[in-house]
Amino acid sequence: MRSFSIGVIGAGRIGKIHIENILRKLTNVNLKIVADIKINDKLKQWATEMGVSKLTNDAYEIFNDPEIEVVVICSPTDTHTNFIQEAAKANKQVFCEKPIDTHIKRIKETLSVVKETGIKLMVGFNRRFDRNFIRCHEAIASGQIGEPQIIKITSRDPAPPTIEYIKVSGGIFLDMTIHDWDMARFQAGSEVEEVYATGAVLIDPEIGKAGDIDTAVAVLKFRNGAIGIIDNTRQAVYGYDQRVEVFGSKGCVVADNEAANTVRIYTEECTNIDKIPYFFMERYMESYSTELKYFLECLRKNIEPKPNGEDDLQNVLVAMAAQKSYEENRPVKITEVDK
Repeated sequence: MRSFSIGVIGAGRIGKIHIENILRKLTNVNLKIVADIKINDKLKQWATEMGVSKLTNDAYEIFNDPEIEVVVICSPTDTHTNFIQEAAKANKQVFCEKPIDTHIKRIKETLSVVKETGIKLMVGFNRRFDRNFIRCHEAIASGQIGEPQIIKITSRDPAPPTIEYIKVSGGIFLDMTIHDWDMARFQAGSEVEEVYATGAVLIDPEIGKAGDIDTAVAVLKFRNGAIGIIDNTRQAVYGYDQRVEVFGSKGCVVADNEAANTVRIYTEECTNIDKIPYFFMERYMESYSTELKYFLECLRKNIEPKPNGEDDLQNVLVAMAAQKSYEENRPVKITEVDK
């Protein structure tokens, strides 16, 4: 089996997940360099404990290293396009966390560089690699439930992020719902043509003052005729609520939340089950290692990975249309924002 030498850019929360998976769960790989601009004693200690061989604050050490074939980009979003382009020019394959950028023009420019250089680019919409959502997709793709007609997605965080994050996140439709745009497209097997989105500030007035909303619902119209419904909130007090349902012409497939176990306790006063996972690091941890394994297998077989840059572009376009819809209180076609 072909082995790969890897460089990781960004050792924050997501970066640490990928670094640990590379070191602990992947085979035939060598993590040669980790780059992060904010190296402190805490990060140095963590890297030493993990067995990271080299930690640097200069990402160009990765681009300039001829032995490194694969670059995993986990840095802030506003650095992604530059790092993807630099990696592509150095003929390195790229896995990048979502989104590539928050500006359509920069995404398209980057995809042009990717196409010109011929490298492979995968974007980290990890929920496609959750075992439950994969099973839903298989039921649809095989025709088991017929033609998809209604796609319903519930995605609710247990607690809002900091106001500092809200101010730079790009808004709920881009930083939170972007996973759901991708999941809806994945399950529908079709592109979105039109979005109608509405929302409100129902949790924290400070989120509204920062220019965002904390509760939203979107209706999607797909090219294949299916209709999508997505609901989001930044605070579900009972945990990380992640559900998908696809209703089709021959049946329905449902992926529900996974509790810690299937035990129910019955008493005279009430019936109880254990809580669902509290946040994404519990709910989707396995999907992060699965998506990297898949990416490396695509490289070994010379297969175009999915989701790729075009998927990211479509997801950002839907997010932009949703924002415009919310602001103008009307349905918005994707063609209106694809400029």
